[in-house]
Amino acid sequence: MDVSGTQLIAGLLLGVIVLILLVLKTKIHVFLALLIAASIAGLIGGMAPATVADTITAGFGSTLASIGIVIGLGVMMGRLLEISGAAETLAYSLIKFVGKKKEEWALAVAGFIVSIPIFVDSAFVILSPLVKALSKKTGKSVVALGVSLAVGLVITHSLVPPTPGPLGVAGIFGVDIGIMIGLGILFGIPMLVAGVLYAKWLGKKIYQIPDDSESGFIRPDAKMAYNEFVALADERSKELPSLTRSFMPILIPIILIFLNTTLEALELTDGFYSYLIFLGKPIIAVSLGLIAAIYLLTGKLNRLETLERMEEGIQTAGVILLVTGAGGAFGFVLRESGAGDFIATKIADLPLPAVLIPFLIATIVRLIQGSGTVAMITAASISAPILVSLDVNMALAAQAAAMGALIFSYFNDSLFWVVNRMLGIKEVKEQILVWSVPTTICWFVGLITLLIANVFI
Repeated sequence: MDVSGTQLIAGLLLGVIVLILLVLKTKIHVFLALLIAASIAGLIGGMAPATVADTITAGFGSTLASIGIVIGLGVMMGRLLEISGAAETLAYSLIKFVGKKKEEWALAVAGFIVSIPIFVDSAFVILSPLVKALSKKTGKSVVALGVSLAVGLVITHSLVPPTPGPLGVAGIFGVDIGIMIGLGILFGIPMLVAGVLYAKWLGKKIYQIPDDSESGFIRPDAKMAYNEFVALADERSKELPSLTRSFMPILIPIILIFLNTTLEALELTDGFYSYLIFLGKPIIAVSLGLIAAIYLLTGKLNRLETLERMEEGIQTAGVILLVTGAGGAFGFVLRESGAGDFIATKIADLPLPAVLIPFLIATIVRLIQGSGTVAMITAASISAPILVSLDVNMALAAQAAAMGALIFSYFNDSLFWVVNRMLGIKEVKEQILVWSVPTTICWFVGLITLLIANVFI
């Protein structure tokens, strides 16, 4: 390795080490930590000081130019779906459609859909009363039902835009959002199956039903109880928006984005098709989804209340926008310094599929600091400039960064505590079984499907 190569690698390694130490050991926010890490990587990597600052600015702007608007629109729509009861409507409808003895699958699918626009922590809190009611009425363990729901939620939260994490990753890798959505759903299906099978097994191992009696547990007759649940769902449905109104804000942007991706792939871009492509651009498609949410779901709210609810969503988006932009700036510095190209030439000689680079980086960062969004954004920032000169499908690489961030959720992840506390799990060993193990199963299934996909794509 020549001197310049050593210098480039030293800059990257020191930048990453400083990033991790700042996030774990200091009061410095991850946004500022990413900017500091980018500065260190650039300066030690041989870039002129002024150039480093300009590159950070350019990287931040170019990253948010592609996905910043969509994140803002998406969180506003998610907030309206959350406060209107649309998420509950989807869950109740799916359970009644699937039928008795398949409640775990219904909750998993409900979570899979609901978490596309709504933050995973909020979605689990909103739907946990449904889990408890269903457990009481059917006699099924609240653990089996709750873990099934949480698995469905976390998969699309991690893999499918417009959730901010995968949306930011798509922006950093320059991947079409329609393709990112399609691959996220496709990769998510085997994860969902594995997660539900584990949840059903775990429900037998940790049999727990919420109840107000002294014992705290009850197991009623399942057939009669299911009929009672359907009656309860029908009564609750009177207070909630209809299934059609609840689903349209999610369905409209997904259909339009897929249509855009398909038409552009077929090179049908002239005349009438150009207007369809316009409607399918993510900023337009998600805007239309937000408009649908406003006029279909906020009938009980006045104008000011509706605006306040959307602004609450924007407030939650602020940090994600800053972290995503800073992650893009970090990656831009690595690209401009030449570190990406240098590392790429070295990796090309290794007997390792290049698509595993973002997967492994995301895995390590997630284990160290706990946030899945930070892990996937960091992995994308570091690996994108490396992979750009290698023979890698960038859409697969983007999904790899997202899937790597699923591994072993534990004490430093807020969702770990949300799931366990809402399900009444207090023993550490059981807490790990309830949430650390299923996320790791999803991570492992993702790794296998990623390697298989890499062979064919």
